[in-house]
Amino acid sequence: MPALPGPGLVPERAPAARAADARRLLARDGAVILTGWESTEDALFTAAAGVLGSRLRQLFPPRLRRAADAGPVHLHADSFDLLVDIGGVPVRHRDPDEDHVLIQCVRAPGSGGRSFLADAYRFADDCRADDPELWEFLTGTDVDLYGAWSPDLRGLPATPRVARHVEYTRTGRRIVRRAEGAVPLHRDPATAHVRAMLDRFGKTVRALEDGLPRFTLAEGEILLLDNYRCWHGREAHTGDRAVRILTLRTTDAR
Repeated sequence: MPALPGPGLVPERAPAARAADARRLLARDGAVILTGWESTEDALFTAAAGVLGSRLRQLFPPRLRRAADAGPVHLHADSFDLLVDIGGVPVRHRDPDEDHVLIQCVRAPGSGGRSFLADAYRFADDCRADDPELWEFLTGTDVDLYGAWSPDLRGLPATPRVARHVEYTRTGRRIVRRAEGAVPLHRDPATAHVRAMLDRFGKTVRALEDGLPRFTLAEGEILLLDNYRCWHGREAHTGDRAVRILTLRTTDAR
């Protein structure tokens, strides 16, 4: 795949029978489209096992997302902190450090709904040169990742999840986070500055979207993403649209 200007990314396709090709493309680009799969929930698990193999460590419950005549979904990386109690046993349904996500097209909408990706590593590298103040904030300031949601969402832990937008795992993988839930830490003396930088970050990312290349998934196709490296989103659409989503952790996760 020829390099695109800026952080835009169009993933290449790899058939189900060629897991090694998919693995290579995922390592190179941070994203790959897996073809030749039936539109079933089992396909997500089988595809994840085929491409990621023995690196798999933790799978979270798959989610079926349906939408009708929906607005756009802006660039983001999947992450959440959701712990539920089932029969007195704590069960994790989502994790802040999910490092891969699989998205399968179950039903394409009548019109619109095209997907787009950004290589967040390239965004961060460009940001260091283009906006050093924002880069310093992303790499050096702790925030509460889900504080904007915690008062209203049952199951989200009351303990703040403190992190920086750009961090590294103990194995050296870079994480570049992007979510809508981040807020300043409680009583942070720099609250006004943090709020201003979060707003600046959001506007900077949003400004990328119009210029990113678009692509579509056929029914059954699976978009596999390195969730530490790639942000994803989609356009508004008319008609019904449905996708299945599987998030997971590998041996390289934080």
